[in-house]
Amino acid sequence: MYIKKILLAIALLGLVAAAAFSYFVYSTMFTANTAFNNEKAFIYVKSNATYKEVRQQLEPLLLDIDKFDALAEQKKYTTNIKAGRFAITKGMNNNDIINSIRSKNLPVKVSFNNQETLEKLAGRISMQIEADSVSLLKAMTDKTFLKTYDFNKATCLGMYLPNSYEFFWNTSAEKFRDRMLVEYNRFWNDSRNKKAKAIGLSRDQVIALASIVYEESKQASEQPRIAGVYMNRIRIGMPLQADPTLKFAAYQLPKYKNTVIKRVLNVHKDIESPYNTYKNRGLPPGLIAMPDISAIDAVLNFEKHKYIYFAADAKRFGFHKFAKTLSQHNANARAYQSYLSSQGINK
Repeated sequence: MYIKKILLAIALLGLVAAAAFSYFVYSTMFTANTAFNNEKAFIYVKSNATYKEVRQQLEPLLLDIDKFDALAEQKKYTTNIKAGRFAITKGMNNNDIINSIRSKNLPVKVSFNNQETLEKLAGRISMQIEADSVSLLKAMTDKTFLKTYDFNKATCLGMYLPNSYEFFWNTSAEKFRDRMLVEYNRFWNDSRNKKAKAIGLSRDQVIALASIVYEESKQASEQPRIAGVYMNRIRIGMPLQADPTLKFAAYQLPKYKNTVIKRVLNVHKDIESPYNTYKNRGLPPGLIAMPDISAIDAVLNFEKHKYIYFAADAKRFGFHKFAKTLSQHNANARAYQSYLSSQGINK
């Protein structure tokens, strides 16, 4: 009888222990463990991150980090960290959280435009993916890559077409660059290549001219007309005489570093540079800034007209007046110069 009581007590203790263990397993795996009020929270896990680094991001998001640690150890996540951007949904349990951060890397939207240099582009991209600006710039300027795909220092910025793209956050600098080459070649489809050939320009020349057009006007509606002016000048052998190229040439000189040229003067026209389109005929060696796609298409579909000149319109900010004769252009230019003087803009 005494032995039966002992066996019964042991059985009861076993049931209690089993129940306690089952409760621990259930609460560890299947009980909601989020501590934030938003619908979702995101963590960004770097390449080669340790579990300690992941845990530091998770701790403020979870109610019980110790239970998460226990399950992470059990599921071997602590020794098998995956890089990327991961979402944790409000009300998730530890099991779901681990499944999410182990296998559900989410893409990010990477956007850029108006980047004047590769350095600025690299800085912009580094704010959106894991790769830092130094590694991005190194990949973008890799001599072997540039030579292989027929780019050079003057033209390589033109490979990066402003738009929004999906990337995984942990994309490397080299993979970012390579993807942008794919996007560049996709942009230059048969239609655009045929149009470039028809107007007698290479891809690089189209983008170089588009960069001038874009710097002249951000108004997509008049970009084809401005492109037509420059194409007319090229056709008759006239220098482009594009003020944005003078600014670009000036900014390469120590004298103009960290300055903003608001008004192009005669002194700028004397700068010795292949980008001085007052002294040199034809297109400059490369683009002077990143053009919008609208400006590229404006060159490929330039407006056919007889205008040779244009000047900023003082009465319609951002737009221009066009002229077929020098006398008409001089009148337009004087009106704009008078406006600048009235605003105290002298340099």
